[in-house]
Amino acid sequence: MVGRQVILTNRPFTLEELHDFMKDHWDVNEAGEFVIGRPTQASIEEYILLPATQRFMTIVYPRKAGGLLSKENKVILSTADTPSGAFEGLLQTIPTGKIFVGMAQMASLSSSEKERKGPAEDILQRYATYMKEILGEAGYLK
Repeated sequence: MVGRQVILTNRPFTLEELHDFMKDHWDVNEAGEFVIGRPTQASIEEYILLPATQRFMTIVYPRKAGGLLSKENKVILSTADTPSGAFEGLLQTIPTGKIFVGMAQMASLSSSEKERKGPAEDILQRYATYMKEILGEAGYLK
């Protein structure tokens, strides 16, 4: 399970430029619709949001070369909680003091982790492969 894919590009993108690129090159019939937004209200920045599962989505965002953490231009795809998935995760952290309820919370958390490491990860890999393909066809891969 990776949960994050990095595609190196030969040019920098802003979020809006990447969104425009996807509008021009992304086959919504093949790969689905996307929007710009925040995965949850607590999110620091906006991303391009793609559906994955009920609890998880794939977020897409560019990073420009320069600075300490970003030495190359890249497009990053990552798995993130949906608003309902984030809320569910918060509910699982509330202590209850009851052994049986705690066990049920752990079972729910386990199924959430299985969903993140299974179907959500599979979808992330497919989106990353497709994004790499369309960036390559446009001549933007490093």
